[in-house]
Amino acid sequence: MAERIIKIARIYLRESERLLPKVIKFLHDDEKVPGVTVLRGITGFSADGKIHTASLVDLSLDLPLVVEFFDEPERVEAVVGRLMEQVAVTHVVTWTGEMHTRE
Repeated sequence: MAERIIKIARIYLRESERLLPKVIKFLHDDEKVPGVTVLRGITGFSADGKIHTASLVDLSLDLPLVVEFFDEPERVEAVVGRLMEQVAVTHVVTWTGEMHTRE
Protein backbone atom coordinates (compact mmCIF):
# COMPACT_ATOMS: atom_id res chain seq x y z
CA MET A 1 0.00 0.00 0.00
CA ALA A 2 1.24 3.47 -0.86
CA GLU A 3 0.66 6.45 1.42
CA ARG A 4 1.09 10.16 0.86
CA ILE A 5 0.30 13.34 2.75
CA ILE A 6 -2.52 15.42 1.26
CA LYS A 7 -4.50 18.50 2.20
CA ILE A 8 -8.30 18.40 2.09
CA ALA A 9 -10.38 21.51 1.39
CA ARG A 10 -14.04 21.84 2.29
CA ILE A 11 -15.99 24.82 0.95
CA TYR A 12 -19.25 25.71 2.68
CA LEU A 13 -22.02 27.31 0.59
CA ARG A 14 -25.79 27.79 0.62
CA GLU A 15 -27.98 27.17 -2.38
CA SER A 16 -29.31 30.73 -2.28
CA GLU A 17 -25.78 32.10 -2.81
CA ARG A 18 -25.84 30.58 -6.32
CA LEU A 19 -22.07 30.10 -6.20
CA LEU A 20 -21.94 26.35 -6.87
CA PRO A 21 -21.73 26.59 -10.68
CA LYS A 22 -18.95 29.20 -10.40
CA VAL A 23 -17.02 27.11 -7.86
CA ILE A 24 -17.29 23.95 -9.97
CA LYS A 25 -16.29 25.77 -13.16
CA PHE A 26 -13.32 27.36 -11.39
CA LEU A 27 -12.10 24.08 -9.88
CA HIS A 28 -12.66 22.06 -13.07
CA ASP A 29 -11.80 24.44 -15.90
CA ASP A 30 -9.39 26.94 -14.36
CA GLU A 31 -7.57 24.92 -11.69
CA LYS A 32 -7.88 21.40 -13.17
CA VAL A 33 -8.46 19.89 -9.71
CA PRO A 34 -8.36 16.08 -10.11
CA GLY A 35 -11.70 15.45 -8.37
CA VAL A 36 -14.47 17.21 -6.48
CA THR A 37 -17.42 15.96 -4.43
CA VAL A 38 -20.50 18.07 -3.69
CA LEU A 39 -22.72 17.18 -0.75
CA ARG A 40 -26.15 18.68 -0.21
CA GLY A 41 -27.22 18.94 3.40
CA ILE A 42 -30.72 18.22 4.63
CA THR A 43 -30.48 20.79 7.39
CA GLY A 44 -28.04 23.31 8.82
CA PHE A 45 -27.61 26.81 10.17
CA SER A 46 -24.99 29.49 9.81
CA ALA A 47 -23.77 32.52 11.75
CA ASP A 48 -27.09 34.33 11.19
CA GLY A 49 -28.77 31.64 13.32
CA LYS A 50 -31.44 30.87 10.72
CA ILE A 51 -32.09 27.14 10.33
CA HIS A 52 -32.18 25.93 6.73
CA THR A 53 -34.00 22.64 6.32
CA ALA A 54 -35.68 20.55 3.63
CA SER A 55 -39.38 19.92 3.92
CA LEU A 56 -42.12 18.97 1.51
CA VAL A 57 -43.71 22.40 1.89
CA ASP A 58 -40.65 24.31 0.66
CA LEU A 59 -40.99 25.65 -2.85
CA SER A 60 -37.54 27.16 -2.95
CA LEU A 61 -34.78 25.54 -0.97
CA ASP A 62 -31.81 27.19 0.67
CA LEU A 63 -29.96 24.13 1.86
CA PRO A 64 -26.31 23.88 2.86
CA LEU A 65 -23.81 22.68 0.25
CA VAL A 66 -20.33 21.30 0.88
CA VAL A 67 -17.75 21.13 -1.91
CA GLU A 68 -14.73 19.00 -1.08
CA PHE A 69 -11.46 18.20 -2.85
CA PHE A 70 -7.91 17.16 -1.99
CA ASP A 71 -4.45 17.32 -3.53
CA GLU A 72 -0.84 18.03 -2.60
CA PRO A 73 -0.77 20.48 0.35
CA GLU A 74 0.91 23.33 -1.56
CA ARG A 75 -1.51 22.94 -4.48
CA VAL A 76 -4.59 23.08 -2.23
CA GLU A 77 -3.31 26.18 -0.46
CA ALA A 78 -2.78 27.93 -3.81
CA VAL A 79 -6.17 26.88 -5.20
CA VAL A 80 -8.02 27.97 -2.04
CA GLY A 81 -6.33 31.37 -2.11
CA ARG A 82 -7.33 31.98 -5.73
CA LEU A 83 -10.83 30.57 -5.14
CA MET A 84 -11.51 32.95 -2.25
CA GLU A 85 -10.20 35.87 -4.26
CA GLN A 86 -11.80 35.18 -7.65
CA VAL A 87 -15.10 33.45 -6.76
CA ALA A 88 -15.72 35.25 -3.45
CA VAL A 89 -16.42 32.19 -1.31
CA THR A 90 -16.27 33.06 2.37
CA HIS A 91 -16.01 29.78 4.31
CA VAL A 92 -13.28 27.26 3.54
CA VAL A 93 -11.77 24.75 5.97
CA THR A 94 -8.60 22.77 5.25
CA TRP A 95 -6.77 20.02 7.07
CA THR A 96 -3.97 17.59 6.45
CA GLY A 97 -4.62 13.89 5.90
CA GLU A 98 -3.10 10.72 4.56
CA MET A 99 -4.17 9.09 1.30
CA HIS A 100 -3.81 5.31 1.08
CA THR A 101 -3.76 3.69 -2.35
CA ARG A 102 -3.03 0.27 -3.73
CA GLU A 103 0.07 0.06 -5.84
